[in-house]
Amino acid sequence: MKKNITIKDVAKKASVHVSTVSRALSPNARASLSTEVVERVRKIAKDMGYRPNRIASGLRTNKTMLIGIIIPDITNSLYPPIVRGVESVLEPEGYASILVDTDSDPKREEKLLEILLERGVDGIIDAAVSSHDLAAAKIADQIPVVTANRRAFGSGIPSVVNDDAGGIKAVFDLLVKNNHSEIGYIGGPQYLSTGNARNDGFLEASKIHGIDAKSENIIFSDKYSEDEGSKCADLLLERNSEITAILCANDRLAIGALEALAERGLECPKDISVTGFNDIPMSDRIPPGLTTVRVLQFDVGRISAELLLKKINQADLAVPETTIMPVTVIERGSVSVRD
Repeated sequence: MKKNITIKDVAKKASVHVSTVSRALSPNARASLSTEVVERVRKIAKDMGYRPNRIASGLRTNKTMLIGIIIPDITNSLYPPIVRGVESVLEPEGYASILVDTDSDPKREEKLLEILLERGVDGIIDAAVSSHDLAAAKIADQIPVVTANRRAFGSGIPSVVNDDAGGIKAVFDLLVKNNHSEIGYIGGPQYLSTGNARNDGFLEASKIHGIDAKSENIIFSDKYSEDEGSKCADLLLERNSEITAILCANDRLAIGALEALAERGLECPKDISVTGFNDIPMSDRIPPGLTTVRVLQFDVGRISAELLLKKINQADLAVPETTIMPVTVIERGSVSVRD
């Protein structure tokens, strides 16, 4: 049987003290050593096949070096960039992540939060929270938590979100610039902070431009999906056949709206313009090319992880409660100038 390589073996081979090896292999402690020493010790450890005993290390440091990441839908292309952003920060610091999917079910999220806590994670990044998430707030009293892409209002949990209201206002400005005044709005679920903020943006933009935000022109989806977008677009057009543009709070809603228009024999943008939000992959290839709002999901994940590690390493450190990321309107072919 092959002998297990110990930290003492590595220290002997490298001609350094055991504590030097320990620091060289620890992302949080190696700053006290020269780059040359760190690289030499790490190479020797790798060549010898040394693997640190994470359990023993965890007992000494009271850390498992595990982070929980919670997302609401693993099939949604919006979330992989967030996860990649998180891991771009965690991996260099020696952390591994446990990824779980709530399937947009609050009860499942509550159960998964408890499971992650039982697994001893050092912190959690939650991208599945609802606007008033009591389960996340409860866990945040026990370990560091940061929310990504969404906020849990009144919880005090630090969050990294996109400029949801600002993005909607910018798209509204674009529609007005193209002479649209009868604008329908398909909003997001009102139990999510993204739905709340984007709705606020629509109402603010309507007021700024002096356009009546008529109730018949506003409908809220139950979830961000193509089926909901199609259903909501049909309802809007049944209520008001004079609508010339449909502003959607999400790209998937916009795709559904485009399908509803096609089924009615209407063309986009000739008959009705349509806009989305998020700039998901392939949105540029959806005929006629979806005008939308680009969000920085990788950066949302990256900054969320940076904040979480700060909270883990310095529990009393004050971090911003809300970090708002800039967004950009991407103009494509789904918006036309109204005569």
